[in-house]
Amino acid sequence: MTSLRERDETSSVRQSVWRGSLPLRIELDKADCRTYDESDPYLIHFERLSYLGLLIPRLHAFFADRLIFPDINPTEAWLSFERVPLKWHYPLGLLYDLYSGTEPAGPVHTEGGEDDVTDTTPLQWKLTVHFSEYPKELVKLDADGKILHDLYINSVKEADYLRNGNGRTVMSLSEKDSTQLWDGVRQHDSQLFQPINQKLLNPSGVTLRHLPVKLYLPHASSTSSSAIQEDNEAAPGSLRVVQALITPSASNRQPQTIGTALNQILPELFPSRRQPLLAQAVLHGSTLPLTVSVEELVRAVAYLDGWLHVAVVMMA
Repeated sequence: MTSLRERDETSSVRQSVWRGSLPLRIELDKADCRTYDESDPYLIHFERLSYLGLLIPRLHAFFADRLIFPDINPTEAWLSFERVPLKWHYPLGLLYDLYSGTEPAGPVHTEGGEDDVTDTTPLQWKLTVHFSEYPKELVKLDADGKILHDLYINSVKEADYLRNGNGRTVMSLSEKDSTQLWDGVRQHDSQLFQPINQKLLNPSGVTLRHLPVKLYLPHASSTSSSAIQEDNEAAPGSLRVVQALITPSASNRQPQTIGTALNQILPELFPSRRQPLLAQAVLHGSTLPLTVSVEELVRAVAYLDGWLHVAVVMMA
């Protein structure tokens, strides 16, 4: 049975992850700027857990008087990092871990103490907003935010299905609860989000079947895993997305750790279950100790859609 101290420590880590943000410097693409000189950048600290699509109305309003075509629809906007289009359904923290090239922080644990999750990113991440030449690999958002909402809800449903073997938990949410969940995401309001999220993570009388984990690898990573899904291989910055059925317990009936799961799914990159030798698993900007329980991570520090989105970073 989980002790009061353990619950308090998990809650503390969850709050630390919730408060994590990244300083962004968003510049208007010169091809869309009507002035000869570059326009002033849009500066913001934006939540790691949130989605860049929620920034589009503010970015359009900020840059409108600098655009070649000021009446252009905000739905034409898209964001990139070094010309790599950033996918709307990837949380900001995942995008940063995948593309920024910043060295991840030290280990993250779900217990309290020196290795808690902390925001250790002082440098601005420079992104570019475009209002033309919309990439074919990106879903186009709508003015009312319904598409971004649907992308999020579909991911929530997929995670719920993996955890419980069916999607009844999320499908049984009332309309009020569903609205509150999305409002919590849009407003980044923990008091709105967490009560509904806990209903999804801890449904009464339901046995946890599988753990929702996705692994993201650069194409340079050498692996022959059958679980790999190609994510637009021809595009710059394309990834290999790995998703496999991960049970709460390993084959020896011990709790499934990140190390045992990675050793099973990607043995070429993680030949050891306890020590990273060729690659590191990065979550929320920090490296994961391979001995940490996957179930504890899912319950404590999953992204807002219920998934552990883990970046696999090759070691020097």
